[in-house]
Parts: sequence; C-alpha cells; structure tokens
Amino acid sequence: MRKLTFIFILFMASGFAFGQFSIGPKIGYNTSKLTTDADQITSDLSSNLNFGVFVRLGSKIYLQPEVNWLTRGGVFKKPQVGDIKPINQEVEMKTIEIPVILGWRIINLGVGNIRILAGPSASIVTNTTVSTSDANNFINPIKEADIEDMIWGFNVGAGADILMFTLDVRYQMGINEVIKKVEGFDINSKNNLFSVSLGWKIL
Repeated sequence: MRKLTFIFILFMASGFAFGQFSIGPKIGYNTSKLTTDADQITSDLSSNLNFGVFVRLGSKIYLQPEVNWLTRGGVFKKPQVGDIKPINQEVEMKTIEIPVILGWRIINLGVGNIRILAGPSASIVTNTTVSTSDANNFINPIKEADIEDMIWGFNVGAGADILMFTLDVRYQMGINEVIKKVEGFDINSKNNLFSVSLGWKIL
C-alpha cells in the first residue's frame, strides 16, 4: 500500500513538473507476427484484444508510461519435404507490457490534436502456449521452454485526442530474439506488433 501511494505521489509530482497530468484506461486490438530466419518456414499473423492503463505527463511534448495486458504470438508453418514431416504450430504469449512513450503534439485542432510518438517497451511473458496441428502427422519442434520470458521492443506511431478520448496507432519492432534455437537449428525469431487502442482520460 505504501509503495502504491508513493508511486501515485510521484506521478502527481511529475504531472505538476510537466505542467499537465492525465490518467485513464485503454482498450485496443493488436496483430502480431513471429519472424524467422529458418529456411522453408513461414509465419502467419495472430490477432487479439488488449487493455491497460496509461499516465500522460506534459502538454505539447509529453511522456506516457503504460501498463498493458495483451496476447501476442504467431503461427509457424513448413510443408513436408521428403521424409521430414510438416510443421503447423501456433505460439501464444500472454504478456504484461510496460511501454514508455515520448510524444509530440504537432497539430492543435481546438477540441483535439494530432500527435506523433515513439518509445521503448518491455514485455514480461506470464504464460506461453504452443498448439500443434494434429492432422497429417505434423511434428512439434517448438516447445514452451524454447521461448524467452522477456520481450523488448521499440514503438513508433501516431495518435489523436478528441475531448477526453485518445486514439493511438502503433507499430512495435522486436529487438530481442524470442525464440533462438529449436532442436539444434537456428530460428532467430523476433515478435513484431501492430496495435490500435482507444483511451479515456478520466483525469
């Protein structure tokens, strides 16, 4: 309780220092993809909802730390080649994402504004599920233990504010390899994410 009180006081103090303070919930939609360098393996998109809370500190130039809950991942596919069985595995990672966004309001519309934004994010993987197709003897080389428990990314995007609502569109580039090796061969997979979210500034 004392830690939460201290964090709240710190946010309030930062808000006064930046000249403006906003806080609120947000909800959105994201699509993600796990890239791979492995030959003959392709990757498809995975789509999910996300939700979280944000704090915005500042006016024309602002800082926006967030805590978001979202599921990300992708689908790996590989056709059968000779005696090597095909692959069709879906990877889902439930994560707690903590981005720190730096934004700049470039156009003032009176009742709203248009912004550009960028910033890093760290995502803690809380649960991982790997599903394998059971048709035509698909193999399952990717295991839960192969997946890293921390995902680092960098966000770029744009947004708009209208009255008390805030809309963000972001693309997150994966920085670290989420899956490095699978059964002895390099897969070198990073997670890229596209998201659209709507927030409500309650303060």
